[in-house]
Amino acid sequence: MKTLNVFAHPEKNSFNGALFQTAQDVFSANGHEVKVSDLYRMGFNPVSDRANFQSVKDPAYFKQQVEEVYATVNDSFADDIEAELQKLEWCDLLILQFPLWWFSMPAILKGWVDRVFAAERVYGRGKWYDSGVFAGKKAMLSLTTGSGADSYDVDGLHGDIHRILYPINHGILRFVGFDVLPPFISWSPAHVSDEDRRAELLRYRSTLDAIEELSPITYPSLDEYDGRLKLKVPVVK
Repeated sequence: MKTLNVFAHPEKNSFNGALFQTAQDVFSANGHEVKVSDLYRMGFNPVSDRANFQSVKDPAYFKQQVEEVYATVNDSFADDIEAELQKLEWCDLLILQFPLWWFSMPAILKGWVDRVFAAERVYGRGKWYDSGVFAGKKAMLSLTTGSGADSYDVDGLHGDIHRILYPINHGILRFVGFDVLPPFISWSPAHVSDEDRRAELLRYRSTLDAIEELSPITYPSLDEYDGRLKLKVPVVK
């Protein structure tokens, strides 16, 4: 299996860094191929603009999707974007490793998505969800939180963690075709003991050892929606 681990934390010695390194160690030990994108150490630029491209479709007015389609046809993405696209197309499994900041991804990781998930190359022309470019590939979030698990229950102060992660799991990863595995969540590692953190790393190691057996999150398929993109059988609220 070919794995791509994308890491978004400014401190490499953080607990996120330990999770990131654990994934590399496990996959290498199990004979899988590993590539990484350590966004902060790479100095990855998260700002999406004309710097994404080596060519110009419309010099008078910038519309990113138009330029992405043009760059796909003309093989003219900027070198940093092309390198990330090739990693993404190469992998069988994508893992996004990050701390939950303001109920979402850090800006550098969202910028990676904004720049790399390019129209025509990664999605478009009916290539989305279960008909997406990356259909048959898997993706998983590995993240840490500041608060404990109880606060992210359905009745917790912060709300259901799965609803919080839905825009990433469904709106980004599933949108481009990935089978999305259940997230690995390390609850509040800054507020537990060293022993608990070591146990959490072992739990992550066990999860990764068995990752090929994990069942993805179940989402409705495209044929369950009508022409208005609404479910043919409405959800009972």
